[in-house]
Amino acid sequence: MTEPERLGAAGSSKAHLRLQCRELYYPPTAGVSAADHTMDSWRSGDWFEKRTIGSLPEVAARRWGAREALAFKGRRLTFEDLAAGVDRVARGLVALGIGPGDKVALWMLNRPEWIEAAFAVMKIGAVLVPINTRLRTEDVAYIIDQSDTTALILAERSGPIDYLAMVRELVPLGSAPGATRLPELRHIVLLCETPRPETTAWDEMVAGGATVDERALAARAAAVDPEDLAFLIYTSGTTGFPKGAMHAHRLIRNVTDRAFRLAITEQDVIMMYLPLFHLFAFSEGMLTSMLTGARQVLTEAFDAAESLDLIARERATVLHGFDTHYKELMEAHERAPRDVSSVRTGILAAGMSSSTAIARRARKLFGSLVSGYGMSEIGVGVTIGALDSTEEQSCEASGALAPGYELRIVDAVTGRDQPAGAPGEIFVRGYTLMRGYYNKPQATADAIDADGWLHTGDMGLRRADGHLRFMGRYKDMLKIGGENVDPMEVEAFLMSHPAVSLAAVVSYPDARLSEVGVAFVRREPGHALTDEELLAHCRGRIASFKIPRHVFFVDDFPMTSSGKIQKVKLREDAVRRLPAPGERSSAP
Repeated sequence: MTEPERLGAAGSSKAHLRLQCRELYYPPTAGVSAADHTMDSWRSGDWFEKRTIGSLPEVAARRWGAREALAFKGRRLTFEDLAAGVDRVARGLVALGIGPGDKVALWMLNRPEWIEAAFAVMKIGAVLVPINTRLRTEDVAYIIDQSDTTALILAERSGPIDYLAMVRELVPLGSAPGATRLPELRHIVLLCETPRPETTAWDEMVAGGATVDERALAARAAAVDPEDLAFLIYTSGTTGFPKGAMHAHRLIRNVTDRAFRLAITEQDVIMMYLPLFHLFAFSEGMLTSMLTGARQVLTEAFDAAESLDLIARERATVLHGFDTHYKELMEAHERAPRDVSSVRTGILAAGMSSSTAIARRARKLFGSLVSGYGMSEIGVGVTIGALDSTEEQSCEASGALAPGYELRIVDAVTGRDQPAGAPGEIFVRGYTLMRGYYNKPQATADAIDADGWLHTGDMGLRRADGHLRFMGRYKDMLKIGGENVDPMEVEAFLMSHPAVSLAAVVSYPDARLSEVGVAFVRREPGHALTDEELLAHCRGRIASFKIPRHVFFVDDFPMTSSGKIQKVKLREDAVRRLPAPGERSSAP
């Protein structure tokens, strides 16, 4: 009997069918049935076979061998090529003296060497520390120092950005060990055409691995426990100093679940322009490819026109991104249409009022896109939609809970759980919850309570259909004259005006109302919208307290590398533009 026949034999018993599916795709530990699992065992990860992330390329090479795994700027690598490259880099790192638990930072844009280095670091039991390529000297110094990084791997430059020059500013090359501001940093590995003094060239590091034989590498790999620390993902830093979320290898199970939910197989082609140093691309690109055999088309950074060209040429079938990415892709497609009919699915990080219209348009062009919710502290797919989700669920919600997770919506004042439909702070817990923030015990205690619940700082509600609706950051909510105002709701309304391309609403102190809204707006090309015209569009159509008090037109927005608007910078801009609260009237 085939597996579909076996599942269908359950007849009309939906509960029995669900149990069979659970046993088929999430096999229990020996001697324990799926029905016997407690939520504690689900959180502990006792219900699935554990593997290490560093082992994935070798397994993928055995399964898919000569199939193409990666395309990048004319380079085409098979799964065998990538696995061999990972092993060469791993031996080079061992020869360099990188030991188990040592931190190895990667600071470069997307490229095959990023993928090889990442898997190699985790294969030998070291800890990967990806660094955002948009960060500059002080930010990078903070992460290297705070994470106790031992080795830094970087590309010399990318376009006009000279990364080596920034490293020279941080670490006077040639200075005595321990004499710099980064005393733990012992090795700088440089991906470059010409070797540089006081650094180890990438090719030199790889060549040095010839002294490490296959048995020694195999022994290092075998000694890695799936529960060991695998990587630190630093928060995107939209506010305050970034914190390093500590993760083991359990992310593999979470990625497998999402790949199954989206029916990704070796026949798929993943278009990946998201930065690999973020968990979104790390999970949905390199890990998904290794787990499913799907081919990955990689770009150095996001460019809408380039991405559309590659989708058409490579016949990409899977496309991920935030609403900002999809908006730019659709605008570029309107200017110069391409054949994107091959795209069938992907994740659009939506579910917010401000992204609903974009999500609906994107589904018309790119197929059955689904939504999801996650964060650096617990992984990408705490909730995820399905291919058979309705358009309304995919565009206005953020998916249903994935296996192994729990979710609560909690009133911030009373601490009580909210009923369906009532907003509150999102609490989550599950098997991929971070072990804490590296070297930040107080921040960890502030984020995770004694019962293991992560206090996300996000606002949301549980819908009647069980799906989560993400409403934004709690700190972004406005309190205007005692009324709670969801900025994303206001942003969505502003963007309903045909002359508005993008809008972001932030709070500003007010002597009478406590806070008022300030809108930053980017016009559609060719439109000459005024602030009074936009405010007139609002009057009588949304509540008066929701109407922004001030409107500023901008050509662009400060963005994180993951495509999120940095509202903290908009608040700073509002402070520079506006008088102090006591110096102005708050009358409508």
